[in-house]
Amino acid sequence: MITRIRALHRELAADDATFELVYTHCEIVWAIAEQLIRDRLLAVDADLVRAGCLAHDVGVHLLNGAAYIRHGILGEELLRERGFPAEVARFCGHHTGVGLTRDDVERQQLPLPPGDYLAETPEERLVMYADKFHSKTDPPVFLTAATFTARIRRFGDGHAARFAGMVDEYGEPDLAALAARFGHPLT
Repeated sequence: MITRIRALHRELAADDATFELVYTHCEIVWAIAEQLIRDRLLAVDADLVRAGCLAHDVGVHLLNGAAYIRHGILGEELLRERGFPAEVARFCGHHTGVGLTRDDVERQQLPLPPGDYLAETPEERLVMYADKFHSKTDPPVFLTAATFTARIRRFGDGHAARFAGMVDEYGEPDLAALAARFGHPLT
């Protein structure tokens, strides 16, 4: 499945630079999740987490000018259409922020179908959490928990509190080694 996910990123990417940016981010999210699995002795399906990490942002390649927040649902739809298991496709639509509720979608008038986009399984929660520590900005950066908390707080104290709960649950990954390995700064 990992080979299929990489090939799908390659097929959909507009160019080599976009492929490298998005797929490297996905690999970094896996490196973070793998570290947390090992260090915290998490009882999760590591193969499923790896597939989820590598697939979660495939919808970025489909935006074509659409609002970035739509990348999750676009990726989930595509993976389902391409015959990927539903449990893998769900990682796309359920990793944004610290989860989006129907209330978030309606109150913020987000360009998403009304619904809850929350990570439900332990594997989905871990992928969502690991994703918060790296950003595909130009240039890409690793984010500390404090930096991400400051970013998410603009969506309300409830979101910041939800992230704080995940920090308590999973701990903070060792980002310094990953920042050196991938050559992305730590902010």
